[in-house]
Amino acid sequence: MADRTRRDRATRGLQDRLLDLLGCEVDARVAGGGRLSGAVAQVGQDWLLLDRPAGATAVTATSLVPFHALRMVTPGGRGPRGPADEAPHVSRRFGLGHALRGLSRDRAPVRVQDVDGQLLTGTIDGMGSDLVELSEHPLDVPRRRGHVVGVRWVPFAALAVVTRSG
Repeated sequence: MADRTRRDRATRGLQDRLLDLLGCEVDARVAGGGRLSGAVAQVGQDWLLLDRPAGATAVTATSLVPFHALRMVTPGGRGPRGPADEAPHVSRRFGLGHALRGLSRDRAPVRVQDVDGQLLTGTIDGMGSDLVELSEHPLDVPRRRGHVVGVRWVPFAALAVVTRSG
């Protein structure tokens, strides 16, 4: 029985374990020295979406974390659901590009932290097969030609956290 339990546990990867934590609070450490806390909102093929309170405003900040940028996940709060309770979750099939295209389509202002800890702010204007095109501008102004201070191409491999603002 113990061997079977060890074998079952060994076949469950990060995605499966994070799916068990849907709705639960976690703490995460990411590349570049970032730390996040929040409820597991969605889990994709290679990414995690955390909902976290954005401070005194009662607005929820949503942070997208690619699996490659995760350094540690610590479950907290409520205990995880067991695999038998797992509800099917449509996002599990979709890759990072799909999740980022949603932010681009919504024209949402974002904070982008790369794996070296550099922080950029702006709007994702376009996508390549392995990169995002970020028009850099302050978050407190709309994305307009006069507000854009530069355009950056950020490879998926360099992304640590993408946080939707507002």
